[in-house]
Amino acid sequence: MWAAQPTFYRDVLPILQKNCQSCHRPGEIGPMALGTFDQVRPWAKAIRQAVVMRKMPPWFADPNAGRFSNDRRLSDNEIATLSSWAESGTRAGDQKDSPKPIVFPTGWRIGTPDVIFEMSKPFAVPANGTIPYEYIIVPTNFKEDKWIQAAEFRPGEPTVVHHASIYSREPDSNYAAGHKPGEFFELDEEVPVGARKAPEPGHLMFSPPDFPLHLQVFVPGGDPIVLPDGQARLIKARSDIVFQIHYTPNGEPALDRSRIGLIFAKAPTRERVKTVRIQNGVLIRIPPGESNYRLESRVVIQEPLRVVSLQPHMHFRGSLFEYSVIYPSGESEVLLRTPHYNFHWQQTYVLAQPKLLPKGTILICKAGYDNSANNPDNPDPRAWVKGGPQSWDEMMAGFMDVAFDPSITSPDFFRDAPSSSAATGGGR
Repeated sequence: MWAAQPTFYRDVLPILQKNCQSCHRPGEIGPMALGTFDQVRPWAKAIRQAVVMRKMPPWFADPNAGRFSNDRRLSDNEIATLSSWAESGTRAGDQKDSPKPIVFPTGWRIGTPDVIFEMSKPFAVPANGTIPYEYIIVPTNFKEDKWIQAAEFRPGEPTVVHHASIYSREPDSNYAAGHKPGEFFELDEEVPVGARKAPEPGHLMFSPPDFPLHLQVFVPGGDPIVLPDGQARLIKARSDIVFQIHYTPNGEPALDRSRIGLIFAKAPTRERVKTVRIQNGVLIRIPPGESNYRLESRVVIQEPLRVVSLQPHMHFRGSLFEYSVIYPSGESEVLLRTPHYNFHWQQTYVLAQPKLLPKGTILICKAGYDNSANNPDNPDPRAWVKGGPQSWDEMMAGFMDVAFDPSITSPDFFRDAPSSSAATGGGR
């Protein structure tokens, strides 16, 4: 039977094209290219081990909760094919059996942007040390509102850009007030913006009205934002672009001048898409050695909305994250569960079908943390861990892209819901 002796061109290459080459190609995060037989053959054993152990392609969603359009998992047959090919001599086969090559866009994965906003000057990253989040404002000079269908952040020097959040700041926002465009600055995001009061312990925090709007949350290995026809993000006239970048020195001085490309929506906008961030307002204090520290946040949906995608965010101690809902009918559903959260692969999970949440639905975010020596990513299991922006601090942020009627000009989606005892933090 041919399946016992697969060949590269007929059996292996189609799998690599579908599941691997988006990252494993020149200029992307994959450490080696997997485009040709000569490129792939030396890595055959390593590929076999990675797929059999399901380390690659990276995917951390519980298969029993939710369905996602960007599911990267290999089927059992695909894993068996790659494994058998590595063990049976890595035959090339007949190149005529090869699928048509995928032509990836060069420079921009979203295609040629309609407009590009670049940092006005480079940021000098030192060889060593800890760098607070750096911000820089770039005016759009838009004279009218713009609907955005695609957005892609491109780091100028990928080796030192740990992650980035790119925002649009509306003209009437007080966020980062007093900072001039074109100059780098720092913000203490733990201090409430403007006159907002800090939440009481155990209460929810979510993106406040004066907070800028997310265009993209960039993590290496993640995907750009590409919305289907009819959905778009709104950038109001006279808005600014705010770059928030987390730099990590790598032992060599570097200069970074990052940019973001945008594509305007060509079709009429039927649904506005906005990124919201739900997190627990409790002061995170994870005890040394604690392997099962939990946080929970609950909100009640105030206006009907559709959940488009989910992106959990924690740091080195993060071990699990879950989004679930309780509908007004009393029925419940888990939208996403990542039982083995991986800080190095902070993925966005795009729902195969957007999920409608009626008014009155309770949305619950749960997070777990492992501060024990059993966590291989833990920088110091002897330390008390607080909430903060650096990777050795912790966060609980449940990012969600939601779609709603664009006629709702000031969406106010959430109210605090009664919280369980877990919402105030704590261990088992």
